Amino acid sequence: MMYAIHDIKNGVSKGDFLALSKTITHIENQQAGASDFLKNLPTPKVPVIGITGPPGAGKSTLIAAVIGALVQEGKTIAVLSVDPSSVLHNGALLGDRIRMRDWYLHPAVFIRSLATRGHLGGLTHCIDEVVQLLRSAGFDFIILETVGVGQSEVQVAKIAYPTILVLVPEAGDEIQMMKSGLFEVANIYVVNKVDRPEAQKFVNHLKQSLSERSMNQDKPNLVQTIANTGFGVDDLLNTIKAYE
Repeated sequence: MMYAIHDIKNGVSKGDFLALSKTITHIENQQAGASDFLKNLPTPKVPVIGITGPPGAGKSTLIAAVIGALVQEGKTIAVLSVDPSSVLHNGALLGDRIRMRDWYLHPAVFIRSLATRGHLGGLTHCIDEVVQLLRSAGFDFIILETVGVGQSEVQVAKIAYPTILVLVPEAGDEIQMMKSGLFEVANIYVVNKVDRPEAQKFVNHLKQSLSERSMNQDKPNLVQTIANTGFGVDDLLNTIKAYE
């Protein structure tokens, strides 16, 4: 059964995401009626923030910190965490339930895992449709966290604005690999875990790489964070809001 959008919005406003979750499942499984439902949805302007980067960069910890800052402002947030598919049932591995457990039951925060199901580009086959639904459901911000697969994640930049690339001080090799892909399309570069050794050396190297890129494009932003302590999160949030 497809729910009416006003019922979904009413549930979201009360922190009840059952109708929204079931509707996403209908869309993800391409069930009957999903296409007609999507055609009739309104398309309000809602910020869609893409957060990507190599495994171990601390993307989910950073997202949890950003969520905390937005909740303090009274905002509602939807998070789509795109996980690798399970080899057993093609569903998402639900890693976000562990990484963002502090927000899973919060009435202002909706977190949903979507499986890639072999889809390339760091996202999933139905991401456009699910984002369209979330835009219509009454959230203030939508966050996309993508699978950390490197330069093939360029698809996120076609959906989200701004696109944030999260790196750590040991990511020199990743930068070289990304030069022809994601590195060239991200809007905000976050160096996370800047309390690690050699962090400033890496930051300086990244600044040099970005200055070379910005000769022919808009100058990207660089923010330094320590996600698990909250350091730099306010700076990141202010930088994100500048793109609205």
